Amino acid sequence: METRQIQYFLEVAKREHVTEAADALHIAQSAISRQISNLEKELGVELFIREGRSVKLTPLGKIFYERIKQVWYLMEDSKREIREYLNPEKGTVRIAFPISMAAHTLPHIIYSFRTRFPEAKFQMSNALYYDLIDGVINGQFNLAMIAPMPNLEKEKKIKGDTLFTENIVALIPLHHPLSDRESIRLRDLKNDPFCVLPEGFVFREQVVQACNEVGFSPNIAFEGKDIDALKGLVSAGLGVALMPEMTLVDNTPRSTVVIPISDSRLTRTVGVIYPVERNLLPTEELFYNFLIETYERLNEFKK
Repeated sequence: METRQIQYFLEVAKREHVTEAADALHIAQSAISRQISNLEKELGVELFIREGRSVKLTPLGKIFYERIKQVWYLMEDSKREIREYLNPEKGTVRIAFPISMAAHTLPHIIYSFRTRFPEAKFQMSNALYYDLIDGVINGQFNLAMIAPMPNLEKEKKIKGDTLFTENIVALIPLHHPLSDRESIRLRDLKNDPFCVLPEGFVFREQVVQACNEVGFSPNIAFEGKDIDALKGLVSAGLGVALMPEMTLVDNTPRSTVVIPISDSRLTRTVGVIYPVERNLLPTEELFYNFLIETYERLNEFKK
């Protein structure tokens, strides 16, 4: 089994199209087809169901894809590790994060890091909560910022640290009857239409649970695909939303008001996780330590 066979197989499996894979790799379609055919002969099984230039993985192909993908990540990490040991300040941090951190939290910390290490590079991905955990475990990325912080006693394959805890606040339309309050009770919103994230988002579950704990089920009128979509819905006067406070720093939409919630201890922990079974690469370790030091300093300042 050759490295290029693995590379070609992974690209075709990801795109489910030979022509698109060939274009991405800048090689001829015939070269990809030949190498994958050789790989199938070596393994003694068909990896793809062929439909012209489009392909789909066979059941055995899916198993092989999941296994060989991890092998490929380890190979790429090994090459990066050698390069980065020579100069970790010029390496690459491969990190994932939830979409709620895309606008403020992650850009600010990366900016601060690159002020100190200007030649460091980043490969960034965003994913849902459980995909962040799975991605760290299977090698898709080595670091993930995540909220809320997982229970590390239950998640045996990851380690990490809580960076900070933030409040959950209410975002309501400017002309809402409660918009002039300094704070509100969560139960004051029980008759309002709620704007929430789609099912599958942990933050949506947290919002519903918080409402249940103070005696009502939220009237879910609108779903938005991300935090910015929820802001737009509230700004249009279509409902109210609960938001992590950090997502509203320097980015409160027009025609809305941010109000603290007084009757619920609504907070979320924000942390960073990494795999138990793999070492962080040198540049990633540099960034991890920078995260810990930065938020320890900020938390001390808040005290």
